[in-house]
Order: sequence, then C-alpha cells, then structure tokens
Amino acid sequence: MPDYDAQPGRVPHDDPSSAQREADEIDLNAGMRGVAGLVADARGVTELLADVAEFAARAIPNVDGASVTLLQPQHVVPRLQTCAATAEFVEEIDDAQYSELREGPCITCMQTGRAVVSGSLGSDDRWPHFGGRVARMGVHSALSLPLVVGEEVIGAINTYARTRDAFGEHAVLLGSQFAGTAAVSVYNAQLLASTRERTEHLQRALVNRAVIDQAIGIIRSRTGAGSEDAVDRLKRMSQAENVKLVVVAERLVDEAVRRARARHRP
Repeated sequence: MPDYDAQPGRVPHDDPSSAQREADEIDLNAGMRGVAGLVADARGVTELLADVAEFAARAIPNVDGASVTLLQPQHVVPRLQTCAATAEFVEEIDDAQYSELREGPCITCMQTGRAVVSGSLGSDDRWPHFGGRVARMGVHSALSLPLVVGEEVIGAINTYARTRDAFGEHAVLLGSQFAGTAAVSVYNAQLLASTRERTEHLQRALVNRAVIDQAIGIIRSRTGAGSEDAVDRLKRMSQAENVKLVVVAERLVDEAVRRARARHRP
C-alpha cells in the first residue's frame, strides 16, 4: 500500500465488492495502457496532458473531475499551473488553490511527494480556507497524486468528487499506480518538447546569422566599409529604428534583391 497523507481523524469507508474491484482494475489497466501509448509527436504537451487528465478520471474510482498540474521551474519563484482539466469546476478549484489561497491538497502533495486524501474538505484543518471554499461548491473529496520521476516531483494529478469519503485506500492504490505510469509519459513529452524548442531556436539563430552576414556584405559593397564598421552601421540602424538587428538586416537584403531584379528586367 503506498504511503499517503490522509485527513486526520477521518476513516473512509472503502470496501468495494470483488466485482467492483475487478471492474476498477480493468479501468485502471485501460488508462495505464492509454497513457503509456501517448506520444507528444506532432501534438503539443497541453493536448497530451488533456488526455492524461481524461484517462485519470476514468482510471481512478469515484472521480467527478480531474486535472494535471505541472511545476513551472523556469519562473524566478517556481509555481504550479493547471495545464489540463476535465471540467470547469476543477479549473476553478485549482485556480483558487494556486493563485489566491496558496493552500490545498495539490500544494501539500507537491511539497511532500506523497499522495494526499481528504474525505470532507469543509472540515479538513490542513487547509481551512481552501476546504471551506471548495465545500461551498459542493465538492467534498480530493485525491492529489504526485508525478515523480526519479526523486523529482514534476507535477501532480488532482481528482475531486462531490460525495464525501470518495477516495479510500483502494482509490489511492489505483491512483498511485496510474500516476507512476503517467509521470513517465508527461516527463517524456516535456523532454521532447524542450528538445524540439531548442532545435527550432538553433535553426532560427542560424538563419538570422546568415541574413545578418548578408546585410553586412551589402553595406560593405555599397560603402567600402570594413567588416567591423559595417556591423556598427547595422547596429546603429537597429537602435535608431528601435527594431531587432535581424529585422533591419532582412529589410536590407530584401531591398537589395528588389534592386537586382529591377536591373535585370527586360
């Protein structure tokens, strides 16, 4: 049984029948196969995460809505951001948790790296502001599962239910298994997207460098200036017009091409 943080003083009723357990296992296995087969490929990470949230909502018992939240470490202060949700009320809950109240099961889950369960959010002393807000929305149970790769927490799967005590040990067990598979798929999607972004950035840099070199050559041919002087002139044009160096360079090259074509017209 995975280690998890349960609501203090509350013991959920969690004794599904053997038939229900078998049905839950089928749903879990289908969800894990679906998540394991996801590839970022031509789709973006956001689209892939939407699929993960949908699979989670079906693979974990008693879920009324689910979301996938990722840690955004590129910010000065790393922050959480919901990247996909299966329902609007989930987006509202997560937004209040991260942006306004700064407390809740997902934040605790990300801090501890352990699954977090609440069966009565309105009376959960761990998050007095968050719990009351969500209970007034008619949502009473929460299960947050960390997405862990190696020893690093990269995000979380959050599930919510309108009934009380919706997530017992059975749901935590299945959810933890699903989150383990989902974490690998999410991490691979992020890695692929990052690699693609770096490749595109490098390609743009190479193209920009070629255009700038062409513009420098045009300035030298027109003015007889040396290489450094031509670069300085290009920079001064960029600063005077308050536009990027590559934009000025592209304009010079385009102008030179137009002039050349005009000269060769019959």
